[in-house]
Order: sequence, then C-alpha cells, then structure tokens
Amino acid sequence: MNIKILKKSIFRDRRGFLWTTWEKGNFKNIKFNHDKFSISKKKVLRGLHCDFKSWKMITCVYGKFLLVAVNMKKNSKNYLKHKKWVLDYKKPKMILVPPYYSNGHLCLTKTCIMHYKWSYKGKYIDAKNQKTYRWNDPKFKIKWPIKKPILSKRDRSARYL
Repeated sequence: MNIKILKKSIFRDRRGFLWTTWEKGNFKNIKFNHDKFSISKKKVLRGLHCDFKSWKMITCVYGKFLLVAVNMKKNSKNYLKHKKWVLDYKKPKMILVPPYYSNGHLCLTKTCIMHYKWSYKGKYIDAKNQKTYRWNDPKFKIKWPIKKPILSKRDRSARYL
C-alpha cells in the first residue's frame, strides 16, 4: 500500500470554514482506534518515528508544518525513499501513512497543531516500542529547510542507519 493524499470539500463563509476529516466507511480495511494531537512551536522537528503495524492519518489543525514520510520496508523497491508535503490548516488535506513508513514533521509557523488518527491491531505501539531514525541521516536524502531544529532527547540520540 502506498501513501494516500485525501482532500475533502470545505464549507467557507465569513465566519471561517468547516471540513470533515474522516467518516466511517472511508476505508474498508482500516479501523481507526486511537487519536493524538501534537502541538509544536516553530523550528520543532519531531521524528522520524516508525512502527510496522500502524496506519496514521495525519492532518494540520492549526499553523503549517512540513511532513516527511520514508519507506522503511526493506524488500520494497522504494526502500529509504521519501515523500514530503507542506500541510496548512488553511488548505486542508490528510495524508494516510501506511505501516512501514517512518514519519516526521517540522513546525513552520509560530505554533502548529497536528492530528494523528491511528489504526493498529492489538495494543497501541507507544514511543518506547517504535523505531526512531535520525532526522538528517544522509541515506534518506531529505532536504529539510533547517540546519538546527529543536529536537527531543529521543530524536537527538537517534542513530544513523
């Protein structure tokens, strides 16, 4: 399965706008069962994080961020290749990231809020059981628009492949 980009219709008027992120039946084989929000300030980079069981539907609720997804499936012809998108709450879209893809995001505005909708079988795979990859590993060939992001201890200590 590849990454999917989903765009929904948006209702706009003088008050603002309204859009639907997800409806039951959107995906027949994916059962979402966990939601998270990530709130970051400008220059915060979170990731690259991965597990091999979870689907993640990612959207921007506020602000703007750069989302990067890297294929970590060793037997894939696209192994270690990445895709990236700028997600902006003013131009709503969702990115559906399948298992075996690591993902990371860089906050580009004063504040950004990201929403993850997770699907997994069994117990939730928390940070201590996820893989963490070095955000600037040269094997990924990601051109981040920043040299010195703000990183967590987990992301600072991630090893190169």
